[in-house]
Amino acid sequence: MKVEEMEKEKKFRLFDAVLMAVVVVLVVESVAPAAAIGPSQFFWWGALLILFFLPYGLISAELGTTYDGDGGIYDWVRKAFGKRWGGRAAWLYWINFPIWMASLAVLFTGVIGQVFPTHFGTWTNVVIQLVFIAIVTLISCYPIADSKWILNLAAIAKVVIMLSLGILGIYVAMTKGVASNFTVKTMLPQMDVKSLGYISVILFNFLGFEVVTSMASEMPNPKKQIPQAIIWGGILIAVFYVFAAFGMGVAIPSDKLSTSSGLMESILLLIGGNNWFVILIAIMFMYTLAANLISWSAGVNYVASYAAKNHDLPAVFAIESKKNGMPIGATLLNGLIAAILVVVSPLIPNQNIFWAFFSLNVVALLGSYILMFPSFSKLRKIDPKAERPFKVPGNKFMISLMTWIPVTLLVVTVIMSAVPLNGSAEEINGKVPILIGTIITLILGEICIRIAEKHGDKKAHQEASSHIEGHSEHALEK
Repeated sequence: MKVEEMEKEKKFRLFDAVLMAVVVVLVVESVAPAAAIGPSQFFWWGALLILFFLPYGLISAELGTTYDGDGGIYDWVRKAFGKRWGGRAAWLYWINFPIWMASLAVLFTGVIGQVFPTHFGTWTNVVIQLVFIAIVTLISCYPIADSKWILNLAAIAKVVIMLSLGILGIYVAMTKGVASNFTVKTMLPQMDVKSLGYISVILFNFLGFEVVTSMASEMPNPKKQIPQAIIWGGILIAVFYVFAAFGMGVAIPSDKLSTSSGLMESILLLIGGNNWFVILIAIMFMYTLAANLISWSAGVNYVASYAAKNHDLPAVFAIESKKNGMPIGATLLNGLIAAILVVVSPLIPNQNIFWAFFSLNVVALLGSYILMFPSFSKLRKIDPKAERPFKVPGNKFMISLMTWIPVTLLVVTVIMSAVPLNGSAEEINGKVPILIGTIITLILGEICIRIAEKHGDKKAHQEASSHIEGHSEHALEK
């Protein structure tokens, strides 16, 4: 085979980049929380697509193609604001993963209880959740976590689930009418605390597009293809989410839609009962829960490992397998933290444990991205000579808007998700555990950063001492 033909085969086409974005970012379990907003979710999808996703995608494209190291967000924040802020970004980016794992383990047993004729007790469910966590953690310790077949099967399952919800919803709407009132008035935003709290889920659904920038070296024209892939990928993902959420809105009024069990409830109601198709959807859904975690594990853990090697997180995060180089230190810590969370979950007063864990996961992840946007602005100022294969267009005023509007949205939605604002018993019971969890997460992060800092200073001091001693010995020999 000619060299030119081999190079041509290696090229990462626009279609490949768009597919990668859709596969990695599309998260089936977050359809129910988004649908719980009600008909006004369609307004928020459109508004956030313009106000958040577009600047986020363009900024990710510039940062990812300019600073293409293994550290990702950690690298960008560290270059802009220094070691400690880099460590904070890496911590929040990493800690969201074990919390997410715990939420999906809880959801996994919830799906079993919905579809299969089994009714397990609380601690039996905990055991099943621990097995789920153990399997995901074990697989994530091996390079199989990077296998394309996991992503490909998950992509097929996700598309089937999303299309099934949307198509069945349209059929029910045409034959039986809709359960929710879809009018211009109801589709306008509802400015109540509960609805605004769910907006964080839509922002969460947009995150992850920076992974596309990692393929810049394989693209014939990254300056043009990366923004195209991000924009088209974002539109497709929004269409899939809205299409599926519409089907759920047809089945169940939004005020009765469960953030955890809503997806399977919708399938059951749309079908009219339990049958082979419902069971097939449930199996595919449960597979996507594990596949999402396995597919994301290496990227999240490599960032933590990279930060630890720079002494911005404790050394345990930097432990790698001698056989395959996988970041097993960070991976095993994922499993340990997730296991602790599901064991203590029966003691948490929040009745919707999945939503409590999922909200905490979302708050942590959004927190890491809050730091990304100011980093983009500052790096433009302190490193203007860096070669930028793709540069966000616009004057200083536009760049300022694209930096601070997303930051404002992230901060507001984090507050809405974790802080009780209306004082109702329902909100206090739902948000106080999330707020406490957020505070604990931030405190643990600061402790980890200080430990890493002291270890790094100690190592640097030892290396300096050894260097001085070596010079002294050399001088004496002379």
